[in-house]
Amino acid sequence: MESSITAEVDRTTELSPKQHFKGTIKKILLAGAVIDIGIGKPAVLHISQIVPPDPNQPIKRVDEVLKEGETIDVWVKRVSKEGRIELTMVKPLDLEWRDIHKDMVVKGTVVRLEKFGAFVEIGAERPGLIHISEMAHGYVKTPGDILKEGDEVEAQVIDFNRRKKQIKLSLKALQPEPVKEPEPVYIPEAPKKEKPVRRPKKAKSPRSRNEDTINVDELLTSLGEQAPAEAEPTSMELALREAMERAKSRKQQNEKGRKKGSSIVQEAILARTLESKG
Repeated sequence: MESSITAEVDRTTELSPKQHFKGTIKKILLAGAVIDIGIGKPAVLHISQIVPPDPNQPIKRVDEVLKEGETIDVWVKRVSKEGRIELTMVKPLDLEWRDIHKDMVVKGTVVRLEKFGAFVEIGAERPGLIHISEMAHGYVKTPGDILKEGDEVEAQVIDFNRRKKQIKLSLKALQPEPVKEPEPVYIPEAPKKEKPVRRPKKAKSPRSRNEDTINVDELLTSLGEQAPAEAEPTSMELALREAMERAKSRKQQNEKGRKKGSSIVQEAILARTLESKG
C-alpha cells in the first residue's frame, strides 16, 4: 500500500511487512532518521537500513546521505508488539526462501538467455532457471526458439535449494501433455498350413508269372523309351517253321489213325463175344 506525505492513512490500519510507502524525513538522528509515512505515527529508519548512493562506500554519517524534508521510498520491515514501526530503504524480496515451495506457480521476467536455458526474475534472492529440457514437451533446439529477454512468463517451481541458492522452474509443467496416438495392437497371423508334398509314384516292379502280365510297351513308353521292333524271320527260319508244322500235322494224323484202328479191334472183339453167348 502506498501513500503520499500529505495523505494520511487511518491509524487503525494494520501494517504488515513489505508494505511500501512514500515517507518524509522529519528528523535526522545519529543512528538513523524519523520518517512520517502518513499514518499519524512516526516510524524509525535505522542507519543499517539506509541505501547509500555508492554501494561500495559505507555510511559514516546519516546527514551525509539523507536530508530533512526529503521524500524517500521505504518499506515496513517490522512492527513490534509495542507498536514501534521499523522501516527499510532496501526493497524486500517479493519471494522469501521460506515462501518458496515445490509445485508453486510464480510469475517473472526473462532476464538472460544461455545455451542451456533461461534465467527468470521472480522476486526471489536469485533468478530462477528454466532449463532447455523444461521449456516444452517436444524437442527444443535453443532457448531462443521459445523465449526472449523481457518476456513475461508463468512457471512452476520443480525444485529449489536454499543453501546453493538455486531455484529450478518449468514451463512444460503447466502445459497440457500432447495426446499420444494409441500404439497399434499386434495380432499374430495364424500359421499357414503347409501343402502336402506330392512325391512321384514309384514304378511298379514286374510281377511274377502267376500275376497279370505287364504291358511292356506301356512301361517302356513311361520311361521315355520305345519297345524294340521284332526282327523279320529269315528264309531259313521260314523253311524250318514250315517243316516243323508238316511234321506236327503228320503226327496228329497218325495218332488219329491209331485211335481209329484200336476202336475197330475193340468192336470186333465185342461182336464175337456177343455171338458166342448167343
